Amino acid sequence: MRIWFGLGAAVVIGVMITVSVLLKTSTTGVVAFRTSDQVATMGIGLLLGGAILYCARPRMTADADAVTVRNIVGTHVVPWEHVRAVRFDEHSPWASLLLSDEDEMSVLAVQAADGERAVRAVEGMRALLAASRVDGVV
Repeated sequence: MRIWFGLGAAVVIGVMITVSVLLKTSTTGVVAFRTSDQVATMGIGLLLGGAILYCARPRMTADADAVTVRNIVGTHVVPWEHVRAVRFDEHSPWASLLLSDEDEMSVLAVQAADGERAVRAVEGMRALLAASRVDGVV
């Protein structure tokens, strides 16, 4: 997914820069475009590209002590003792953690679109959860 977001951002930025360069050569007959219009168009393109890249932010890392979930907004470090289950239902778009307080946390970094890679990630998280139970952490 990060590759697609990167390509999308590059296309948007490229199109907006091209439009801004060609903007001064065109006129509507009533409005003449100036350098400030070109700069504003480039700025809008950079902002849109940045917003697209921001969607590629989700990440998940796990070790024997905790799982760190970084979604689009916010990062959470959850010790395994607070995780009841790692869920990845058949028709779910992404994995989730069922927490001990009955909350559910989405793990946007592990998406069904990733196929086998997502399955391996969920199996790894489940193995770490099981190992934390055996070690007497919970």
